[in-house]
Amino acid sequence: MLNVEICHPAHRPLRLAVVTETYPPEVNGVALTIAKLVAGLRARQHSVQLIRPRQDKADRADDASADPRFHEVLMRGLPIPRYPHLKMGVPSKKALVSLWSLHRPDLVHIVTEGPLGWSALQAAKRLKLPVTSDFRTNFHAYSQHYGVGWLHRPIVAYLRKLHNQTRCTFVPTESLRQTLKAHGFEHLQVAARGVDTALFNPAQRSNELRRLWGATEHTRVVLSVGRLAAEKNLVTTVAAFEALQRTTPDSRLVIVGDGPERKALQARCPTAVFAGTQLGPDLAAHYASADVFLFPSTTETFGNVTTEALASGLAVLAYDYAAAAEYIRHGHNGLLARFDDSADFVSQACSLAANHGLVRALGEQARHTALGLGWDRVVAQVEHTLLDVVRRAELAPPSVLIEGPVQGW
Repeated sequence: MLNVEICHPAHRPLRLAVVTETYPPEVNGVALTIAKLVAGLRARQHSVQLIRPRQDKADRADDASADPRFHEVLMRGLPIPRYPHLKMGVPSKKALVSLWSLHRPDLVHIVTEGPLGWSALQAAKRLKLPVTSDFRTNFHAYSQHYGVGWLHRPIVAYLRKLHNQTRCTFVPTESLRQTLKAHGFEHLQVAARGVDTALFNPAQRSNELRRLWGATEHTRVVLSVGRLAAEKNLVTTVAAFEALQRTTPDSRLVIVGDGPERKALQARCPTAVFAGTQLGPDLAAHYASADVFLFPSTTETFGNVTTEALASGLAVLAYDYAAAAEYIRHGHNGLLARFDDSADFVSQACSLAANHGLVRALGEQARHTALGLGWDRVVAQVEHTLLDVVRRAELAPPSVLIEGPVQGW
């Protein structure tokens, strides 16, 4: 369940078309974040038409009759290379022009920059619909991890071309806004991501779960959460744990998540607990039952796991960028290692794990920080921008003659 406070909008409800190539039950930061945003906008009485690829043959759109303000449209999808369980959309401009000619939205919001997102942009331009977008995933950074670093420039050029044709691109941090601005991106606005502090809560700590991990109340449990893939830099997590285990022998490494690097990681660190994918309360219990959270990824636009770990009351060590740079004050509510400096990361992990008092103090302050990062504030900020974009668009001359009836959702 998505816990979103129901608020009534101060302005008229909007009809929003949200286009994304990932959505629950897929498990990743983009899918879970956009689901929270959609739920928040619906709670504020806006109508949402969610357009996404069909995930498998059994996938069915939600029954719109349950909520007249929500309607799913499933499009064709193709498996993503190296991630066959995920789907990307296919070029669908003609279908979207037909759909939006019949059910005209006030605004189109593009979440992902794949073929479906590009088609949505072209269809919206054809119909003179205002468009906003999200910059969610560092595809240009990921290219470095899969032997195609030479694609860095064309990928950045493509992303810039897409986003600069929208009226606003939401980015999760000020540092990313500055980076993209330096690369020629325009119309950027920071909209952070919230965290469910009721779900991710120190109260979810489970002694039974720790017992299953082979940990006592005195054992230092080090946690990693995320997709087990090359771009997550989990080799540094393992290196840090191996080093701290030499000084703090009574330690356990718990790795939550799954992915193509799982077998290699299990071979490298056979004593680690590989918990697989965890969701909802089970995921919250895994967070809260650990002590230290290590996050050495260098490819995040934000890093939802950082704020989830903070909310769970863990002592967090991450590189000084993305969500960690925004919300962690070094030595107060977490620790920051120099960006992409694995030696510094490993050294700080060892010092942290050996200091019980520091672990406890950082965790307490981490929870306090997270309490100010609720989703309602984020949804309200996004709503304000979307309303402003629609108002500005309505001040423009009449856009285009729509053939056929224009119906509601």
